[in-house]
Amino acid sequence: MTQAEIIEALLAFIARPDASEAEFEAMALKVFAYQFRNNAPYKRFCLQRGRTPLAVKRWCDIPAVPITAFKDLTLSCCPPEAASHVFMTSGTTQGVRGRSYHPTLAVWQRSMLDNFRARFMRGRDRIRMGILFPDDGELPNSSLAHYLSLARRACGTPDSQGFIDAGGLDLDGLLAALARAEAGGEPYALLGASYSFVPVLDALAAQGRRFALPEGSLILDTGGFKGQSRELAPDAFYDALSAAFGVPRDSCINMYGMTELSSQFYDDGNAVCPSVKSGPHWVRSRVVDPLTGADLPDGEGGVLVHHDLAHFNCVSAILTEDAGEIVPGGFLLLGRVDGEASKGCSVAVAEFLAAARG
Repeated sequence: MTQAEIIEALLAFIARPDASEAEFEAMALKVFAYQFRNNAPYKRFCLQRGRTPLAVKRWCDIPAVPITAFKDLTLSCCPPEAASHVFMTSGTTQGVRGRSYHPTLAVWQRSMLDNFRARFMRGRDRIRMGILFPDDGELPNSSLAHYLSLARRACGTPDSQGFIDAGGLDLDGLLAALARAEAGGEPYALLGASYSFVPVLDALAAQGRRFALPEGSLILDTGGFKGQSRELAPDAFYDALSAAFGVPRDSCINMYGMTELSSQFYDDGNAVCPSVKSGPHWVRSRVVDPLTGADLPDGEGGVLVHHDLAHFNCVSAILTEDAGEIVPGGFLLLGRVDGEASKGCSVAVAEFLAAARG
């Protein structure tokens, strides 16, 4: 398939929430064949594993690339210079930034919006939003900046606002907007990086101030704390959000995403932590032993692998460094891997790089 054909097929598949498991598998194998043919480092890795489009018959047998490989290699089906957008990781761990190349954002945006509307908007077309993150004009290589800017443009009301820019947090503007929302009676949504909420919580605590946002208001956080703020345990964090803004914990939604994918995962609120997360119908998640790649039984902890068909230009199957377990309705995200699982991920990275570099 050509690039245009794979894009057309993916857009059609994303638009079909009733797609069967067999149809997912057929689409996954088409994407794999496209990536095998056009992504040279990935092809070398697959050949070393004996996994070719002729040999692979099931989506779960498509080789997964360790996520840190995005920092070491160019993984792209199109020439990097032909990409219209390059999303880069934050580089918070080793200072090296992974890159995801996108020849078009058509699939990325369709994936984001269809999923966001289904999982966050809860039946509304639009809601007034406050964004606690810089926009995509300030951070053009940030997938989160694009995500939140697209959410605001497509699903926010015209009076939605951003409250963080190069100058930092506009606390006074945010508090004024929250007071207007509280008085006006219309639901309000506050969205941002998890760490962006911490200085707001601290400022409200220092002022002895709380809000009671109208019924139907929502909070979305994502990304954890990344050393950008003090760390809060999940229960303490969602208790604090609920107390500060008057939004029930089951309306405090966490989005789990990454630069190395084109789709996001959501829970249905955080009344209970850890919450069950799941992706849309064009994504599948597994939990594996990182050394063998073998699936682990449901309920047993291992390393998460995500198969995201929307991430068609790079590689769709990603071995993360996130611990998790498969449970009814999705998976539990249990933090970063450590111990033997961490060693297994390191071995998997070394094996991938040796094969991919030839």
